[in-house]
Amino acid sequence: VKLVESGGGLVQPGGSLRLSCAASGFTFSRTDMSWYRQAPGKERELVATIFSYYGTQKYLDSVKGRFTISRDNAKNTVKLQMNSLKPEDTAVYYCHAPSLDRATDYWGQGTQVTVSS
Repeated sequence: VKLVESGGGLVQPGGSLRLSCAASGFTFSRTDMSWYRQAPGKERELVATIFSYYGTQKYLDSVKGRFTISRDNAKNTVKLQMNSLKPEDTAVYYCHAPSLDRATDYWGQGTQVTVSS
C-alpha cells in the first residue's frame, strides 16, 4: 500500500490550497478515504472522510463549508480542496486508508500546510 500526498505549502489567511493523495496497492474503489491533520503539540485529528459507497462525505465541524473532499476511483486519487484558510488550519495533513477488514491503518508521509501572513 502506498499513499503519496502533494499540494501543501504556505498560504495567506483567506487563501486556498488543494491537497492530493495518490493511492496504490489496494482496492481503492472499495475503501473509505480520509484526510487527517496534526498541528504542533496537538493530537492528530480527522478532518474529512469520503466513503466508498455513494461518495458520502463527513467533515470536522471547524472545516465544514470551507473544505471539500473528493475522490476519483478511475485515477485512485483523493483530494482535499481547502478554501478560506485560517491560521488554525496550519498542520501536517495526512492521507489515510484502512484495510478492508479495518485491522490496519495506512498513512501517507504527510504534507505541510502553513497559513500565515
